[in-house]
Amino acid sequence: MLSLPSFLYRFYERRLARGLVPERIPQHIGVTVDGNRRWAKQMGASTGHGHQAGADKILEFLGWCHELGVKVVTLYMLSTDNLNRSAEELEQLLGIISNTLERLDEDERINVHAVGAPETLPAPLAEQLARLAEKTHEANLLHVNVAVGYGGRREIVDAVKELLEDSAAKGKDVTQIAAELSDTQISDYLYTRGQPDPDLIIRTSGELRLSGFLMWQSAYSEFYFCEALWPAFRRVDFLRALRDYANRQRRFGA
Repeated sequence: MLSLPSFLYRFYERRLARGLVPERIPQHIGVTVDGNRRWAKQMGASTGHGHQAGADKILEFLGWCHELGVKVVTLYMLSTDNLNRSAEELEQLLGIISNTLERLDEDERINVHAVGAPETLPAPLAEQLARLAEKTHEANLLHVNVAVGYGGRREIVDAVKELLEDSAAKGKDVTQIAAELSDTQISDYLYTRGQPDPDLIIRTSGELRLSGFLMWQSAYSEFYFCEALWPAFRRVDFLRALRDYANRQRRFGA
């Protein structure tokens, strides 16, 4: 039998879900999964345990997204700055990410796509990401971008470099490239090329910054900052974020 607090929580959660209109569900959600280490400290657990709890939450979160009709999710799992952490923590974290990628790949509800700079990663993880990129993606599944070895500035630089290289290979000179350059062209060379920009970006742990996440793509995104640490992020927190998004009047460029 549910306790009174549990019953009230479930009632509130169901009420939030019923209030959501399918047409107002964001099609692409970006998530900065922040707060694993602080959660572990609060729990008196190891940092590795915190990262594992965060990885488990990713699987749970994607289930919610699939249930509610979200089409694309981009997860900020490992930034290029994170690669500067201690060797011990980084080894644990990379192992957990590798295991999480395997679990995602086995999930028949989703397609997995890697975004980031693989050359910044250890060879085994880079090769694993490359194998995921080669797989055929089914259009009717939840598309999940895993941002591993990712940096927003680096993405833009990489996009411009590739654009310049392609243009030069076509025999164009600098003057012609500059004359033709547009924001659409740069978008066509981003890690997320061919995908819609995020409608909503969620960051957990109470931090009020993007930390370089999807800097180009988020120009017109809505942002939602949640106090909950990522491993403690609940379905009701997600539903609140969706309710908040649905109540906003989006003004593109205004």
